[in-house]
Amino acid sequence: MPIASQFYAALARLRRTMVETTPGASRRLSRPVVSIGNLVVGGSGKTPLAALVARLLAEAGERPAVLSRGYARTDPDDGVTVVSDGQRLRADLARAGDEPLLLARSLPGVAVLVCADRYLAGRLAEQHLGATVHVLDDGFQHMQLARDVNLLIVDRADVERPRLLPSGRLREPLSAARAADAVLVTGADGDQVAQVAERLGVAEAFAMDRDVEPAVEETVDGPRPLAPGARVLVVSGIARPERFVAEAVEGGFDVAGNIAFGDHHPFVAADIARIAQQAHASSASIVLTTEKDFVRLLPLRPWPFRLAVRPMSVRVEPAEQFAAWLLDRIRGGQASEVRGGRASALQEPA
Repeated sequence: MPIASQFYAALARLRRTMVETTPGASRRLSRPVVSIGNLVVGGSGKTPLAALVARLLAEAGERPAVLSRGYARTDPDDGVTVVSDGQRLRADLARAGDEPLLLARSLPGVAVLVCADRYLAGRLAEQHLGATVHVLDDGFQHMQLARDVNLLIVDRADVERPRLLPSGRLREPLSAARAADAVLVTGADGDQVAQVAERLGVAEAFAMDRDVEPAVEETVDGPRPLAPGARVLVVSGIARPERFVAEAVEGGFDVAGNIAFGDHHPFVAADIARIAQQAHASSASIVLTTEKDFVRLLPLRPWPFRLAVRPMSVRVEPAEQFAAWLLDRIRGGQASEVRGGRASALQEPA
């Protein structure tokens, strides 16, 4: 391991040890917290998993609140920003950030809040929005907030070839995975999932797979399916743009070109002009982008080109087993201690 990576690993271990061993370093909310995170920088499916978990909890009768730090906001508030109160949007892209805004748009009935201090956001959600459970998006390294369920997304390739920052993608050593209650393994199936969990020292493990959904063109008359075979210019500002391009090819689209911006790129008018020029030069009939990029492009409408969005979601398998395990973990936390004097909606009646 390079010296720089050894130093980074030592700092990460020290930080985690200090929080875990210092009384009061981690604060606990009145309601259960389900944390979703990973060990690497870049895209791994955390936000789609947060959406999946929030929907699962809502279907079980809970009132979930998603707590996010709102990375890359251009106009952050000093306190808590309520992106959605579960009934309507209450913040724009600049104040919310792209991923919280995407979650708020796709999760009707679910509150979404943004704040660097997610304990403060959780308290507001409990006291004013009636939250009965919290989903902590990108929370594995946010140890200042205690959690009842710690879900860790792990790619099998990162376990087989672990490389820490700055020479690799890992932001913590693999040993940190022991803090997880369950690992959700990508790039693996069958026995490989169990093998990854055993290597990481985590008892529970599930497989997590990406589902790239059909592309939909955004028109003045509403969404319209985009048939495979269309000649597209792929535009994205995400952590792994090469994967989105590959999925476009696999989906049967004729990829005329690709413009890859940095992750969370704040689009401006000059970017729109560049996209339009390249779409025309490459004879692309339409621009194909991601959901996250779409919410960042919305403020610049109308666009001088046709635009289609290809949504991405995740599946956790076995689905029924995962749902039962997650809800049982939350019920168990409620049964073992009284939280704020009120029972969770998931708690069995006496």
